Amino acid sequence: MKQKDSHLIQVNQNIKPKTPNGCEECLQMGSDWVHLRLCLTCGHVGCCDSSPNKHATKHFKTTEHPIVKSFEPGEDWEWCYVDQVMIE
Repeated sequence: MKQKDSHLIQVNQNIKPKTPNGCEECLQMGSDWVHLRLCLTCGHVGCCDSSPNKHATKHFKTTEHPIVKSFEPGEDWEWCYVDQVMIE
């Protein structure tokens, strides 16, 4: 059963990634990442909190875009930063 989140109304489930080949900032700086997250508000691709630079969380802190989804093959989940809840 999918958990509902009040911030889902602010997102686009069909958003296109701005940088489909990896984390936007890591690609610019030549850094590595562990996993990728896709912002469902603007299409920003950022690295996860296990990555050295944590760009997905930094993106949330600067933009307040509430929900990211996993940008990893075979993973189908979302995370709401505001409510700190996994949406499956």
